[in-house]
Amino acid sequence: MRAFVTGGTGFVGSHLVEHLLAAGHDVTCLVRNPAKAQALFPDRPPRLMQGALDDAKAIREAAHDCDVVFHVAGITSARSRADFFRVNEGGTLAVLKHLPRTVERFVYVSSLAAAGPARRGVPHDGQERAAPVTHYGASKLAAELAVRAADLPWTIIRPPAVYGPRDVEFLRVFRLVRGPVIPVFGRGRQELTFVYVTDLARALAAVAGADAAAGKLYYGTHPEIVDQRAFLEAVARAVRSDRRLPRVLPIPAAPARAALWVTQLAALLAGRATVLTADKANEFFADSFACSSAPLERDTGWRAEHDLASGVPLTATWYRDHRWL
Repeated sequence: MRAFVTGGTGFVGSHLVEHLLAAGHDVTCLVRNPAKAQALFPDRPPRLMQGALDDAKAIREAAHDCDVVFHVAGITSARSRADFFRVNEGGTLAVLKHLPRTVERFVYVSSLAAAGPARRGVPHDGQERAAPVTHYGASKLAAELAVRAADLPWTIIRPPAVYGPRDVEFLRVFRLVRGPVIPVFGRGRQELTFVYVTDLARALAAVAGADAAAGKLYYGTHPEIVDQRAFLEAVARAVRSDRRLPRVLPIPAAPARAALWVTQLAALLAGRATVLTADKANEFFADSFACSSAPLERDTGWRAEHDLASGVPLTATWYRDHRWL
């Protein structure tokens, strides 16, 4: 496979690049910072093309002679709805516009947020009507629509919450459980599914090479469905020497929404982006954000290898080894 990867220095993208290189594929990455890429891949570096998503020349040169394009680049936090759409939808449109028509598969990494909440006990499987409840989710859905309209063979994967080495988002949770109290939204009973990052990288590679996956949307997840409290228990067991769960502090919807609004305002005044925004409460207080990878497993033979009991300790060990914890 000759692969072109956007977002190759990010959390998911870097693991995808590592997986593709280890499998012997030729990989080209579009990067803003070549030095960061060289530090990430010191032993077996991909070909690097410096540029941004709207750099037509860089896109054309990077994708030249490539069989598969993995569009992983995007943002999960932004200062405004417009910023989400500018990068997630606009960046996708820009990449699609400048790709050669010889590309055999365009694999887009979307998000469970594009689908919106699920009903308790009924995980999303790709047949549901998408109803995102955040600006981020809406921007990812808009990007999906752009991919579907493109004159290229495509596959879309919507991961749920992704965790693993090099992740900075869940690092906050791993640090938080070391304290005596940890807040949960509502009663902490929201249904959730997760995917370990190397499993997701394998899923992306699997759909790229599967004829049955062309023109389809999948969820890439471990089948284990847990609630917030069970996830926190798994993290506490991996992080705390006493393996005990800190005291759980339920946060009702009204004060949580107010706190998220304050957090969003503070970040805006500081000129920063944050994932803790007012509209994020629409996700935090939903009954379920669970999905099923059964169609993906059926069409590609892929299976997630890491449940929380194995993936969370691996993540904690990586954080400790790199002095993040």
